[in-house]
Formats: sequence, C-alpha cells, structure tokens
Amino acid sequence: MIENVGNLVCPAAFDLGEAHRVVVFSVTEGDDKPLKYNDMFSKADLVLLNKIDLLPHVDFDLESAVAHLRKINPRCMVLPVSARTGAGLDAWLQWLTGAQAMVMAGRAAALAAQ
Repeated sequence: MIENVGNLVCPAAFDLGEAHRVVVFSVTEGDDKPLKYNDMFSKADLVLLNKIDLLPHVDFDLESAVAHLRKINPRCMVLPVSARTGAGLDAWLQWLTGAQAMVMAGRAAALAAQ
C-alpha cells in the first residue's frame, strides 16, 4: 500500500507500481473534490466515500459528488463507508480480498508462462 496524506495531485502523475488505485474521499472535504483533483480520481479503481455518518451535519451533495466523479471516471466503483458506524466496511474488505486474488492470479499466470 502506498499512502498519500498530502497533495492529491502528486502521486497521480506517477506510476508507483500499484496494482489498484483507491481514493479515500471524505464528505467533510466537499463534493467538488473530483473536479479539483481530477488526475487522482480519473485513475481510481475505487473511491471510498468516507465519513458518511456525518452527511446530515455537513454541506455535501452526495448526488453531485458522484455525478462529478462519473464525468471524470465512469468506470470506478464507489463505496460509501464509515469507520465510526462500520457501514460499508464489509464491502470494502470484500473488494480488497477480490483485488488481491486478481493480482495473485495474474502473478501465477505470469510465472506459469515463463
């Protein structure tokens, strides 16, 4: 795993050898983030829409956020999650398990082809 906790623009421009790209998008950051950081979102395989338990308390339009994301990247998956309530975490773990299995199967096939 490669984590970037700073500027969302920097790591999107480089191939860091990752098999999948996951963006954690917090509802506290505003629904316009996909438009502001389209490089990061355009290459994401999955967007975790984080802190959904705070939706009633923040100015965040869920439909607009997903629409902005779909304009930039219609193929990525979006999973709403909340670490506080546990909502969506099972789906996130299932995605991780499936992604890992795909990577391992690809590596096994590459080794078998040698």
